[in-house]
Amino acid sequence: MLYSMGMDKFSFIALWDIYRGLLTDTRREITDMYLNLDLTVSEIASEKGISRQAVSDCLKGCKEQLEGYENKLHICGKLRKRKREESLRIAEAGKWAENFKSAYGYDEDIRKLEDILTADYSADAEDISDED
Repeated sequence: MLYSMGMDKFSFIALWDIYRGLLTDTRREITDMYLNLDLTVSEIASEKGISRQAVSDCLKGCKEQLEGYENKLHICGKLRKRKREESLRIAEAGKWAENFKSAYGYDEDIRKLEDILTADYSADAEDISDED
């Protein structure tokens, strides 16, 4: 239904994650039920006491609204670009480290650098306030 309009669920979720705060409470709730609780249109309609068509219209309108925000603000695109740049930077640093290790030794130091470059910092990143 929704994805035949040119947007897969992952793209919808990415936009939802960034722009959901700009939606009305009703759109946010229905879309949350659809994306995060994985409820069907029929289940949402039953839960909310509205028609399936009303749920479909809400999801379609939400999708269009989120796409509109992205077309104007480009936040999702900028984040994807930054992630690609980060991946390329890490790959280049890894190549450099491997070449340096082959040329000069320093196996332990290079191993430490490789550990830094491949470590998962997601938990540490969550602990850092956005206001810093």
